[in-house]
Amino acid sequence: MSNTIAVDRLETELAGLLTSDLSTGGRFGAALREILADTTAFARHQEANLRPEVIEAFAEKIRTNGVKYIYFMLPTLGARTVAKVVPAEHFERMLRKGIAFHRTALTDLQTSREGELIGGGVDAHEFWGLPDPETFQVLPWDTEVGRVFCTAYDPPHLGEEGGRMIPLDTRSLFKAAHKGFTERTGLELRSGLEPEMTWTGPGIEAISKQDQSPAYQVENLEKMRPVYKKLYSYAQALGFDMIQGDYEDAGQIELNWEYDRAELSAERLTTYRQICKQVARELGLEASFMAKPYNGKMGNGCHHNLSLWKTTEGGDVNVVEDGRVELHVTDTARHAIAGMLLHTPGSMVVMASTVNSYKRFWDAGQFAPSGADWGLDTRGVAIRISANGRMEYRLPDASVNPYLSHLFLLAAIEHGIEAQLEPGDPGQPSALIRDVVVPNTLGSAIEALEADEYLMGAIPEELTRIYLQLKRDEWARYCGQITQWEFDQYWEAIP
Repeated sequence: MSNTIAVDRLETELAGLLTSDLSTGGRFGAALREILADTTAFARHQEANLRPEVIEAFAEKIRTNGVKYIYFMLPTLGARTVAKVVPAEHFERMLRKGIAFHRTALTDLQTSREGELIGGGVDAHEFWGLPDPETFQVLPWDTEVGRVFCTAYDPPHLGEEGGRMIPLDTRSLFKAAHKGFTERTGLELRSGLEPEMTWTGPGIEAISKQDQSPAYQVENLEKMRPVYKKLYSYAQALGFDMIQGDYEDAGQIELNWEYDRAELSAERLTTYRQICKQVARELGLEASFMAKPYNGKMGNGCHHNLSLWKTTEGGDVNVVEDGRVELHVTDTARHAIAGMLLHTPGSMVVMASTVNSYKRFWDAGQFAPSGADWGLDTRGVAIRISANGRMEYRLPDASVNPYLSHLFLLAAIEHGIEAQLEPGDPGQPSALIRDVVVPNTLGSAIEALEADEYLMGAIPEELTRIYLQLKRDEWARYCGQITQWEFDQYWEAIP
């Protein structure tokens, strides 16, 4: 590349940064603020729920399947799920008013080191979770129990603040953000997730020689046969299109399902975790999505395989590629990649959300990336371009909140496309990306998000404020712990 072209590209990148309204998060942030200011959201959702055809369809599903109990559920900031169980005959009342939770349920009812409930304290008001009827499903391990996801709102009786969607409800927030992204850009984000997880218990110990990986060996898959058979069965009953799976390390398996719209992929990961916990209970095993359970063994990643689609007269088109045979990406994809790489430091507190998450990046030779880089079909980078037209973002781990990770990625992608940012070529980062440093501890990740002016403007203030409070508290608790490693290093070694 000539010096003239390089200078021109750098000037284009800097101009894009200046015109993208960093402090307010560009069009992405403005659109979310408008959505969250809508005090009619609850009333419109309620009206839709009470249409006669909706009530009858819900009642028919209950009758047909013999459902007696229903979980009314919401995902939390910490990627868990909270719920209340309601006798099925009261479903119509739930469609009208929903289920009430203390507001701090969305922050996992986490108490700070100072003893205060994070997210509003004991005096925080309730929120109302209105069910989304289209998400109703019957649990295959007990068909008398159904479940339905809800959207969180401030109750209408709160006056001027009432009726608005709550930004801590990351599932509903991402759905709204994705809808707006598509309206502005004409693009739809689709994703396929690769959650790895570790199983322990009798009968599933790995077979391998010393200094040899147990990955892919059929005998190790055979040991996991009772596990994967139940997982496949339950997942398929809940609408997953399961496509493949493999054995990766001691007790670690990865089962994949077909990619889809990003909000559906995120929802399926939430469901998959519930399936795994149920299978573990039935088989007397333990199942963990902890990011790095053991030194010297693979961590549990959750690669996000991303593609951008446009609807045309000839059908849906993946704009990451343009039909050429050789491995490549389009200009649109390059801009999206640049946005994701530029905002990787600020996103890391979401992609690697626990203290343990960062141990995955310190263990050399374990296929976990540690930089803001990209490449063509290589597994040592943050974003790998695969032969089937996807951008594999390899930094998230299996403990990730998938709604929050997709929300941050979508904001970064829109910034890249809006400002026409350039990532440089594989192995030759642009001036914009060259000096990007990826955090390697939770503490530095917290600081990186606070320093990312665009993301702090794009993501709702209440969400970033409370999420960072949760993460600061976790980091402080960890830093205050005296570990066995410290005893081994210092107890007798210091004169």
